[in-house]
Amino acid sequence: MYKTICQIILLLLFTSTRSLAQTSQNDSTATNFYPGKIWPDNNGVHINAHGGGIIYEKGTYYWFGEHKIAGPKGNSAQVGIHCYSSKDLYSWRDQGIALKVSDDPKSDITRGAIIERPKVIFNKRTGNYVMWFHLELAGKGYGSALAGVAVSKKVTGPYTFLKSTRANAGKMPFYPMGTPESEKVNCSDTTKKDDKFFCRDLKPGQMVRDMTLFVDGNKAYHIFSSEENYTVQIAELNDDYTGYTGKFVRMYIGQQTEAPAVFKRKGTYYMIGSGCTGWAPNAARWFTAASIWGPWTFHGNPCKGPEANLTFGGQSTYVLPVAGKKDAFIFMADKWTPKNPIDGRYLWLPITFKGGNLQIEWKDKWNLSSFNGL
Repeated sequence: MYKTICQIILLLLFTSTRSLAQTSQNDSTATNFYPGKIWPDNNGVHINAHGGGIIYEKGTYYWFGEHKIAGPKGNSAQVGIHCYSSKDLYSWRDQGIALKVSDDPKSDITRGAIIERPKVIFNKRTGNYVMWFHLELAGKGYGSALAGVAVSKKVTGPYTFLKSTRANAGKMPFYPMGTPESEKVNCSDTTKKDDKFFCRDLKPGQMVRDMTLFVDGNKAYHIFSSEENYTVQIAELNDDYTGYTGKFVRMYIGQQTEAPAVFKRKGTYYMIGSGCTGWAPNAARWFTAASIWGPWTFHGNPCKGPEANLTFGGQSTYVLPVAGKKDAFIFMADKWTPKNPIDGRYLWLPITFKGGNLQIEWKDKWNLSSFNGL
């Protein structure tokens, strides 16, 4: 009997060790993306980085996103912003919580606040990694419409929360040369309905909701849904990337656009976003401009394939340039599950170009070889 028990224990240990080895091997040798499927990290746990963005640093990608939990509280910040790292974009290592929620009920990032769509960029002048995110104060729903800012000397953190802010208080938009007077804000003209939320918020500052960051040379920009989501604003950041210069534009005014994701290709600026239908998916939309300041041209829905009119069930969050590959961009989207937020899935798909036009086509399985020959 003793011998039999020992044999069973050894068999279980062997099976467990072999299983762990296989899991580790599978994690380290992943060679494909499976949009919408469970995506395990190095611990075998589904990646928890929703509404996120990626920064590439010295051969490594760092993915920052909202850490969700199960159940209805999962749509508020109960833990913080999670960070993962990868050398190849397929396999991701858990780097822990980069920015933790506060236990101080007086803090703007206290547990129960809403912290969404974190993005991180590096400032060469200060040597700081700068994180921005959409912030709603605890217990106030979506009425605060703030941006949160945090910094760290180390890419993976921990990040120190600096402040929350509305955008460009007291400032009027910048207008490119040739802008007609009829398109300029006039807060004394009450017939201009598309300006009413801008004028309402002129003194306290403009609303910040769904957002992204974009670096272009030495300049950085904060791009966000504003004016009750009826307008996207593009605002220039100051030299240390922790505040605004006061220069900004409004684009696609009155059209309710969320989830902006911005990138640059061959001198043209591209933006992908979505309509505003709460947690429910809708058709994506894309725009181009010769200058970050516009004018921006609307082009319609870039998606092709099943449920293309619903962005395949997801919503844009970021467009990732693939390091070392020319003209290679990945469309990153989230498939939200608001009743059980921790089960949210990631839809990563290659962007293809025909001339200046872009297309995002559904694929059940794909890898970076899709960009070969570009």
